[in-house]
Amino acid sequence: MHIVDRRLNPGGKSLANRQRFLRRVKDVAQRAVRESAREKDIKDLGKDGRVSVPADGVREPRFSRQPGSGLQDHILPGNKTYVEGDRIERPPGGGGGGGGAGEGGDGSENSEDAFQFVLTREEFLELFLEDLELPDLAKRRLAVVESEGLRRAGYTVTGSPANLALTRTLRNSMSRRIALKRPKPDELAALEARIAELREGDPVLPDLELSLELLRERSKRIPYVDPIDLRYRRFEPYPRPVAQAVMFCLMDVSGSMTEHMKDLAKRFYILLHIFLTRRYRHVEIVFIRHTDRATEVDEETFFSSRETGGTLVSSALVEMKRVITERYDPNDWNIYAAQASDGDNVSSDGPTATELLRSHILPACQHFAYLEVGDENGPRAGFVEHRTTLWRTYEGIAKSGGAIAMRKVNHRREIYPVFRELFGRKDARAEAEA
Repeated sequence: MHIVDRRLNPGGKSLANRQRFLRRVKDVAQRAVRESAREKDIKDLGKDGRVSVPADGVREPRFSRQPGSGLQDHILPGNKTYVEGDRIERPPGGGGGGGGAGEGGDGSENSEDAFQFVLTREEFLELFLEDLELPDLAKRRLAVVESEGLRRAGYTVTGSPANLALTRTLRNSMSRRIALKRPKPDELAALEARIAELREGDPVLPDLELSLELLRERSKRIPYVDPIDLRYRRFEPYPRPVAQAVMFCLMDVSGSMTEHMKDLAKRFYILLHIFLTRRYRHVEIVFIRHTDRATEVDEETFFSSRETGGTLVSSALVEMKRVITERYDPNDWNIYAAQASDGDNVSSDGPTATELLRSHILPACQHFAYLEVGDENGPRAGFVEHRTTLWRTYEGIAKSGGAIAMRKVNHRREIYPVFRELFGRKDARAEAEA
């Protein structure tokens, strides 16, 4: 079977050539995407993007003679210096006479411009998120009906020949032939054999020949397979469940959280949301902010409002537990949580937060990530110079086997590497640790 796709390519461009080009420069383009992500705002990561690829990254290999070795014949028209039999000295250094592509004749560095092209949103995100995965992506159940599939819905008398139900058609044909008493081939053969045994002039011969003629006529009037016997498999669309996820964003909004810290947290949340929407069709976000009290708010209030007061992390965990109990059954939802804080917490709140995480939050979550944000001039991510109260609390849970990931971030350029550490593939993380 040959299938010819006559759909127009998007934008009048050659889609096949574009996909072939992206496959050829995939590694180079992926590095370019990661480099551009450091300069862009994370809110722009989901949009089309222009990336630059070094010219060497798109050059195809080819065989050629080495200009500085071997015996070579040259034709020098209009030569006034050499005569036949003269030997020409090799250029200094064993190279050719002139500079190659992208080089000056004086042996200067390669000055060829980089190759630039624009990636679509899908291409950009595919390269940006390709080697990332969320742990335990396969969930217990699928819920929220949003897409449609096809399923068998009985039979119909019309349809495509490819959907012909042969067994059902032959069964209908047999039922019709039996009901109309269509002569069987064995009956006709037996009657023909009996007629052949009789001699000419036998008185019963005319009656037998008439009966044979009637049976043949009856067989012709009752076909073996009639159009009314045909049955085709019928398919109908039906709602097909798709995976769904909820993303809990927890953040300390007390006076110790500066605007820089909130900005780091927001960028991490946006990156996580982009990642989740690539893995799940339906993603909901729950914003919970807290000081010594926690409330569920909208996104604008979550990032813009600033309050004063102490810090009580357990209040946010209690609020998250309440929301899960009321709206998000762990059997139906893939639950992910990301908490951002500067690490401050009341010392006496540690045991309460630990109990809530171990008994209620972590068992319900697919993944729980804690991001400790610091000042812009603080130490590099992953370098623990000062262990805060909340860090020590969560570190104890992680060491005892709790499924919690912890990282520190002080500058926006560190967000993406930290995100890759938290959600990278197991083999990639193992190589990084090695």
